[in-house]
Amino acid sequence: MMAVAPWLPAGVPLLGSLLSLAVWSHPGRLKIAALLVSFVSLGVNIGMAGLLPAPPEGSLPLYLLPLAACVSLLGQPVHRDHRLSWIMTLLFLGLGLGVLTGPDIAGRLFALALLGSLSVLLYRHHTPLWPISWWGIGAYGVGALGAVVSVIAGPPLSAVASLVTCATLLPLVPFHEGYLTALTRLPGSLPSFMVLLLPAVGVHGLITIVPAAPEGVASTVSFLALAGALYGAIKALAQSRVRLLLAYGSLSFFSMLWWFSAAAGTPAPGTAVFAGAVGLATSGLLLAWQVIRTRYGDDADPQAVSGLAFTMPRYAVLLSLLALAAMGLPPFGVFAGFMSLLLASSLAPAGLSVMLIAWLAASWYIMQMAQQLLFGVKRPDLRYTDLLRTEFAALLILVLTLLALGVAPSNLLAPQKTAPPASANAESIVWNR
Repeated sequence: MMAVAPWLPAGVPLLGSLLSLAVWSHPGRLKIAALLVSFVSLGVNIGMAGLLPAPPEGSLPLYLLPLAACVSLLGQPVHRDHRLSWIMTLLFLGLGLGVLTGPDIAGRLFALALLGSLSVLLYRHHTPLWPISWWGIGAYGVGALGAVVSVIAGPPLSAVASLVTCATLLPLVPFHEGYLTALTRLPGSLPSFMVLLLPAVGVHGLITIVPAAPEGVASTVSFLALAGALYGAIKALAQSRVRLLLAYGSLSFFSMLWWFSAAAGTPAPGTAVFAGAVGLATSGLLLAWQVIRTRYGDDADPQAVSGLAFTMPRYAVLLSLLALAAMGLPPFGVFAGFMSLLLASSLAPAGLSVMLIAWLAASWYIMQMAQQLLFGVKRPDLRYTDLLRTEFAALLILVLTLLALGVAPSNLLAPQKTAPPASANAESIVWNR
């Protein structure tokens, strides 16, 4: 059982994605099958918590990823066009869990398969009207090359190559285009799931390679992280498309995570909580926007939809709570994760000022997006329909999970600390500022 246990988290969703093809011609049954597989995957990860090798960032991502897959599937309407995205959600879930729980070489191979599958899917959905897709495919190609080099090369080159791969998953300027393209071009349930999966895999790699990174890397990462936090916030302020706004906003928050890791020399205990909370909050806002796209079409203009606070009250309440969570306000998980990172790091005043500016900018563009949808003139030409039961359940689960991440004791969500042997401390390469 101990030998088989590390392969079960990845095997359940991968096998489920293959078995779901048997009901491909029935979209309703296919969605139910995908939901059942994600539920089983969550149950397996919880039930085998004592047998699975705990990732260095803790077991929290093993529970959040199946939950995010389930919520993403639950929030999508039943339609033939969404069948591929449901199958790919299970496939990417299996690959992501394989990275987190697989042995060292197997985990890197899973990461390579994840990047390759993303590139193929982005190429399939590329259109001449969206040339930025080529930058995204190229970014994931660079990440895949880094994964290959990290396997065949020795240190310190392997550590630098792994760092590049992490920068394409946990987005860091200038390797962020793949992340932006995945959130804006992937169909159906995939964007709301990838916004958590990609950073979770990136955080796993970041924590693994930080002790082996060469000297001088931390200063470069700090500079890129500060630039990314400001760049993401400014770009988000200038966006009129909701998906791009959320993509750049989450880039700004994930850049904060990079900066805290570089400043501390090692990832803080709140790293997984912060990354998971930012991913879940952004996923919730993407699902909330998917509700609008379902009602008024894929090309719905957010400035043309208003007055939902009185016509769609359930939607208005949940969207407001998700917006508060995404802005980093208490008592939600983003705030708790940020405070854990803040208290565990020794910070330079200039860098802290940039982080606070990016945080304040998030309060502006996220609240502006929510106010535009909820308030304003009620248009008589729009047909207002409040949340369906599945949509309501998906958004409510995300709000409750974000609340749980914010109020749960820090020692409950922190990774288990193990004392390394003295020889390992003497031989490891310290990542100095």
